[in-house]
Amino acid sequence: MSKSLNRRQFLRDLGVSAAAFPFLAGLPSLTGAPLPQRRQRLIIVFSPNGTLPNDFWPNQFGENFDLKPILKPLEAYKNKMLLLKGIHNKIRGDGDQHMRGMSCLLTASELMPGNIQGGSDNPAGWASSISIDQEIKNYLQGRPDTKTRFGSIEFGVAVPNRADPWTRMSYTGANQPVAPIDDPYQMFSKLYGQMKDKDSLVSILDDVSADLKRVSAKLSERDRAMLDEHLTLVRNLEKELQTPVDQNLSHPMPDLDPGIELVNDNTPEISHMQIDLLVNALSNDMTRVATLQYMRSVGQAQMRWLGVEEGHHGLSHDPDDNKDSYDKLMKINTWFAGEVAYLAKRLSETKEPTGEGSMLDNTLIVWTNELGKGNSHTLENIPIVMIGGGAGFKMGRALDLGQTPHNRLWLTLAHAMGHRDLKTFGKVELNEGGILPLA
Repeated sequence: MSKSLNRRQFLRDLGVSAAAFPFLAGLPSLTGAPLPQRRQRLIIVFSPNGTLPNDFWPNQFGENFDLKPILKPLEAYKNKMLLLKGIHNKIRGDGDQHMRGMSCLLTASELMPGNIQGGSDNPAGWASSISIDQEIKNYLQGRPDTKTRFGSIEFGVAVPNRADPWTRMSYTGANQPVAPIDDPYQMFSKLYGQMKDKDSLVSILDDVSADLKRVSAKLSERDRAMLDEHLTLVRNLEKELQTPVDQNLSHPMPDLDPGIELVNDNTPEISHMQIDLLVNALSNDMTRVATLQYMRSVGQAQMRWLGVEEGHHGLSHDPDDNKDSYDKLMKINTWFAGEVAYLAKRLSETKEPTGEGSMLDNTLIVWTNELGKGNSHTLENIPIVMIGGGAGFKMGRALDLGQTPHNRLWLTLAHAMGHRDLKTFGKVELNEGGILPLA
């Protein structure tokens, strides 16, 4: 707390406005604190409706694993990848497979009783416990050396304008879902303030340039370099946000009815903008935990930019021998892999504040799904792709873990992020065996 007060007093003494604070909060020399040797970061990425196992899982496991077609966009990061098969969501109880797959994905415990009807199964409510991203966030926020401005930030891409167990994966506790922000203008305003809407966007940097110039003269050489890099990234983001109106960059269209979900054709542009904002927030140490949710479980996104007119969920129900549907699902799943590759690329291009390596070296991306396979609705073999570093896991491998409850994976992840006092996570009975040997 004293460091925070010292920082604010330093800024007040220089006559710096509060508007400049988002650009300066992550700079160590404002408080005289030593530059952190390591900033562990976690990003959990979600894509819906299962995968195509035959074109996802490798034929050979171990260090010489092969990348199937869906994962080919991630080829450049194979030596930084940990591919895990055999992770099962064994949570049962109320709700259908999609509901439990989505809202029990990161919480690893049963849904609460409720009146939300799904499929032919019993109705259910929200999740009954905290999600792993929020558990790790709380741990980091409880330590002065890892506390950040936001703690965690929840990004979305084409998440429909509705709230139910199919649309939420992050929970601060029982019956407390966290809504992702899927509008890049709203996210930009959350991070940097001042902007009312996209039509009234003015340069935030212009408003605070005098303050930043005055502070810059008092910073260490390394912090000045960090600030300059951050300002360049923000300026580029402002240019992206000032997209011509005829490109119709806007919030994805809401549901017209429960069976029709239209997603704007500019979703790829929105995705990249959200990823750029995410990397910016991490680079300035606004947060060390983030989620990036693409669409929703049971989502009927129509991905016309891929030449796919049908809804994603409908296609995922078709049998494997329907070649037309299978080919379209290949395009969809490969596109998601490409977005994860873009995230890894942006992190790899951004230097660590210490000057040693890239942000990807200390950031773990976990890409997952609510189902193992769409047309069988299985909760077994949930796709888990980890990319990056910072967690102490041995990367460059594919492992088949057999019949492992996903509770143990999240417990292992918490320990890797320093939260070693956590003894169980989610449903207690499914933690038998403790953490996984991934180091």
